[in-house]
Amino acid sequence: MGNYANELTQSAKEGEKLAQETTVSMDEINEQVNSINEAITVIDQIAFQTNILSLNAAVEAATAGEAGKGFAVVAQEVRNLAARSAEAAKEIKELVETATTKANSGKSIADKMIKGYNGLNDNISKTIEIISDVEMASKEQQTGIEQINDAVTQLDQQTQQNALIATQTYEEATKTDEMAKLIVSSADEKEFEGKNSVEIKTVKKIK
Repeated sequence: MGNYANELTQSAKEGEKLAQETTVSMDEINEQVNSINEAITVIDQIAFQTNILSLNAAVEAATAGEAGKGFAVVAQEVRNLAARSAEAAKEIKELVETATTKANSGKSIADKMIKGYNGLNDNISKTIEIISDVEMASKEQQTGIEQINDAVTQLDQQTQQNALIATQTYEEATKTDEMAKLIVSSADEKEFEGKNSVEIKTVKKIK
């Protein structure tokens, strides 16, 4: 579990790093977009001025009469080019605005990802701490179990020794009992002075 948590921490850090790089890239895109907007503004101004000049040229060509017809055609073409330039600039501006919106959205998502990774790292750190506590408790429990096992082993050895001593004691008691019976039987078979009084005392004691 500790290894998995550490691997997850590493992955989260890599994800956070990528999200930060994404944010930086989005900022760079916004800077480029601002430069494009400035260029579009210049194009719009040039197209507007060109359109004014073409109108003035058309007026002058009309004033010149027949001699200005060719010039009027040129002025009209210039005016058309100015209009097309303005239209193209407008389309580029719309595309740039869309790109800016998406870049800002991407940056917002990246910021949320960074916050999410930070929260994930915090949770992983807490998980690692819990795992560490469990590991320490498990080691302490293992030590306790080993001590219990040692005590049980010692108790078992002592029990076996007691059983052996009890067996030996029983055997000795059996031998002693047999010897006593032999002595009594041998004494009973022999005749000696005061035998009858000994038998009477033995009977009374048994009763």
